[in-house]
Amino acid sequence: MSNILALLLTPAFGYAILRVTTPILFAALGNVISSKAGVSNIAMEGTMLTASLAGVLASAYSKSALVGLLAALFVGVLFSAFMAYLSLFLGTKVIMAGIALNLFASSFTVYILYMFTGQKGNSAALASKQLPTIHIPVIKDIPVIGEIFSGHNVLVYVALLAIVVIYVMLNKTKLGTHIKAVGENPHAAASVGISVRKIQFVALCLSGLLAGFGGAFMSMGYLSMFTRDMVAGRGWIAIAASAMGRSMVIPTTITSFLFGIFSAIGNVLQLQNMPSELITTLPYVAVFIGIVGYSMRKSKGEK
Repeated sequence: MSNILALLLTPAFGYAILRVTTPILFAALGNVISSKAGVSNIAMEGTMLTASLAGVLASAYSKSALVGLLAALFVGVLFSAFMAYLSLFLGTKVIMAGIALNLFASSFTVYILYMFTGQKGNSAALASKQLPTIHIPVIKDIPVIGEIFSGHNVLVYVALLAIVVIYVMLNKTKLGTHIKAVGENPHAAASVGISVRKIQFVALCLSGLLAGFGGAFMSMGYLSMFTRDMVAGRGWIAIAASAMGRSMVIPTTITSFLFGIFSAIGNVLQLQNMPSELITTLPYVAVFIGIVGYSMRKSKGEK
């Protein structure tokens, strides 16, 4: 136990929290936007997975990490736009469309991976690129703080910046006002000339863009290659974080970091030779506890 506590109180643990929270935070913030518009993006898992593969393939064949990132973002938006088309234009239930696309992505990415590499497990055969690591001037030289906040993949800092950008967008811009109006009362929004379907479509595409960032981080930052089902439930955890945060930017950010802390603890416990089957359940136990607590709090509020 003392060894575990010693590991949890190191700068390396703080560094790990930022690293493992990043993909969850991207997807959770994306779901905040779509939920505000009244159409939660249930396909976060599949969106991140397809984006992560697109980033690897594009970076490997273009020899450019930037091209890989742009490809991941494009595929993230495209995937969510297709979900928007199914739910908003064809009338498919959002939950059914999301689940179907998640299942599709799990198999489709393996098929595409096999087509390009002849492998079904990972993209190690491809010389894919990794996004750069940033060492922050001045901060990198500060003891402890520098070890925690400097030296991360560039997308870690993009995720932190996204918190501010999305908060400002939702609360200080015309688009944000329209998104919230549509989510709160679509009939009232339509009565004043706001196109409900258009705003919901835009919100879902924006959520796909953020999920694309999360997917790119998974295969071009967290790892340097694509592996089968590498998102590993982070999309679902992000949806839970957004629900627990009541689709508000700051509370959702806090819950995302809570789930990141549990994931980081799991990584520490792996060093102590604890059963991997038990360790991998930690983030999902955190989700279960969080959802139960959220439901109990909501139930008391309704009474």
